[in-house]
Amino acid sequence: MMLLYEAESKSVPATEVLAAQISPADELTTLLVEGVEHNQTQLDAAIAALAKGWTLARMPTIDRSVLRIAGFELLGRPDVPVAVVLNEAVELAKRFSTDDSGRFVNGVLSALVPVLRPTA
Repeated sequence: MMLLYEAESKSVPATEVLAAQISPADELTTLLVEGVEHNQTQLDAAIAALAKGWTLARMPTIDRSVLRIAGFELLGRPDVPVAVVLNEAVELAKRFSTDDSGRFVNGVLSALVPVLRPTA
C-alpha cells in the first residue's frame, strides 16, 4: 500500500518505486505492485463506476491504493478468499486513512466483487 501511495504522490510508476527500494521486495509485494500497475486502467474504471458520489480524484490517496490492491486481488488472485480480501482492505483503510474510510472501502469492494470475481 505504501509503495503505491508513494508512486502516486510522486507521479511515477509503482514499479519504479518498487525497484528503488534498498532491499528487494518479497514476492507478494512485487506481485501486488505489478498486478495493480498492469491492471490499473480496468481497476480504476470499475472503482469509479461503483463509488457512488465519488470520483477517483476526490478519494483519499490511501483509499484509492487500498481499493486498487483489493481490486487486483479479486481480479487476479482467485486463491485468496473474498472475505479475506475485504477484511484486510477495510482494516488498512481504518488504520491508515480517514474515520469513514473503512465503511467506504467496504461498500465499494462489496460492489466490486460481482464485477471482478463473478464466480464468488
